[in-house]
Order: sequence, then structure tokens, then C-alpha cells
Amino acid sequence: MAKKSTQNSHSMPIEIGIKAADRQKIADGLSHLLADSYTLYLKTHFFHWNVTGPLFNSLHLMFETQYNELALAVDTIAERIRSLGHTAPGSYKQYAKLSSIAETDTVPHAEDMVRLLVEGHEAVVRTARKVFPSAEKASDEATCDLLTQRIQLHEKTAWMLRSLLE
Repeated sequence: MAKKSTQNSHSMPIEIGIKAADRQKIADGLSHLLADSYTLYLKTHFFHWNVTGPLFNSLHLMFETQYNELALAVDTIAERIRSLGHTAPGSYKQYAKLSSIAETDTVPHAEDMVRLLVEGHEAVVRTARKVFPSAEKASDEATCDLLTQRIQLHEKTAWMLRSLLE
């Protein structure tokens, strides 16, 4: 589990209709989603820089589109954690502990890059699905909406990448 976030003792109480314990549980889950998303962002950017081979141009451009989308997503997820009154994780050390996605520190062949990204997008989907019951139980529609959008995008991206392998 993510380390418990603390509220500033001088801040106003958060009264958004979601109990503090529920906000904590949701923020912890979103911290895992943030870590997965940021790790996938790094991996995608790394592959964008280093892809070679006959599909270079199409993969280079596709990876760029994907990492740009992920850059926006991590901001949205982190801001949701903050809206719930908790601190968003932001260090490599924290992400390494929270993420279900392994880092890639060698340059794979283009086809292996695609395969690793499919696995990464599917991991993000699984992480988002794990948070959904807590958000739904707490009637946290904003988080449910964010999770639904993330799931839809990552499932579609995984499908598109997987199609390159067929």
C-alpha cells in the first residue's frame, strides 16, 4: 500500500461528501495508477527515442502521441489525488515501489517494444480497475469518471499496439 498521506494541520477540512478514510483508500489506489502511468510514460518515451528498423517512422510517431497523452494523464491523476486531500507521489523511488510495471533499461527490438507497451497498457487497465470499487462505493463520481476514461484509452491503445504484432 502507498504510504499514508497527511493533510496540513493548518488547512481547511475537506468536506466534499466523501469520508476521510474513503478518500485515503482512493488516493492510495490512485497513487498506484499514477506510478504505473508515469512508468509507462517513461518507457514509451525511451522507446520513442531508441526505436529502429523498418517501422521506425510509424512507431516513432505513434510512441510520441502515446507519451504526450500519458504526460497529460499523470497530471490529471495527480491532481485528483490532491483534490482528495492527499499528496501525490512524485519520485522515482516512490514510483518503483508503487508501480506494477517493470522498468526497461536496455533497448529492445521494435517488436519487443510494442509487446512491452501492450503489457504496460494492460497493467494500467488492471490497476485502474482495482481502484474502481473503492471510488464507486464512496460515490466518488469524479474518480470513477477518470478511471473509466483511463481504462477506455489504455484498452484501445493496447488493441492498436497488439494489432501491429499480428
